[in-house]
This record gives sequence, structure tokens and C-alpha cells, in this order.
Amino acid sequence: MIKRFFYIFFISMIPLIELRGAIPIAAAWGLLPTDNLKMSIFTYAICILGNMIPVPIIYLFARKFLEWGKDKRFIGKICLFFLTKGKNAGEKLQQKAGHGLFIALFLFVGIPLPGTGAWTGTLGASLLDMNFKETVLAVTCGVLLAGIIMLLASLGVLNGIGAIAN
Repeated sequence: MIKRFFYIFFISMIPLIELRGAIPIAAAWGLLPTDNLKMSIFTYAICILGNMIPVPIIYLFARKFLEWGKDKRFIGKICLFFLTKGKNAGEKLQQKAGHGLFIALFLFVGIPLPGTGAWTGTLGASLLDMNFKETVLAVTCGVLLAGIIMLLASLGVLNGIGAIAN
């Protein structure tokens, strides 16, 4: 059982998968029991923590690494890809948000769609030179929201709401 908590912790750190994948895996493994609220909250917290640990590292170092590596032989293409993807996501976010960049980043990270997680949001904020504290706070709030949405979806609560709406 403890081994599975370590797995979901590390799955939450993986780019593109993040907690959007870790929470459903936790549910499939029985780590989100509906009859044990403490265990479900603990599992949710493990996923949140795992997803948030890379955020300051991404903000402080990813941009520097990608800019350094963009013209290197073996890693240049992937570094350039991530620089372009992060910059495009950041610019799109800034165009839509204007002065509401904090809210835009929060919603970008918080709505659990592919490619809109903490990794991409943090890289985009870094490339836009957004304030470090503001970035971490917006991404944290977004990860909490995405975690709640994924938790509700994994527990089948959203299915019930959909059935009532029909």
C-alpha cells in the first residue's frame, strides 16, 4: 500500500501526466475509498505535493536550461520545442488575460485538459517574466482546482451531476 503512495507521488511529478493521471490511477488502485475520507484526503494531498515540487525548479531553471540547450546537437530540437511551446502558451495566455494574468494562469492550470498543467503554466509564466511568488501561488491554486475536479471525476461525482442535468 505504501509503495502505491510513492508511485502516485512520482507520477504526479511527470510532465503532461501530473495529477491528472495520478488521481485516476490512485482511484483504480483503491487509494480513494468513498468510505474513508481521511485516506482520500491523504491521497489527494500526496498528488498535490508531487505535482507542486517541480514548480519552483521549473520557474528558476527550466528557461535557462532550454535557452542553453536550444543549439546543442542532441538536445537542441527538444529544447527549442519546449521553448516555443512555453512561449506560445504564455503569449496566448497574456493576450487573453491582459492585466488578469494571475487569474488566467490559475484557470489555465486548474482546468484539467492535456497540456495545461503546472509544468506548462510555470514555464509559460517564466518565459513571460511573471513574478515568482505570483506564479507559484497561481499554479498552486490551479493545481488544487485541477485536483478537486479530477478527484470528483474519479469518484464518479461528475457522472452523477451529468445524469441529473439530463
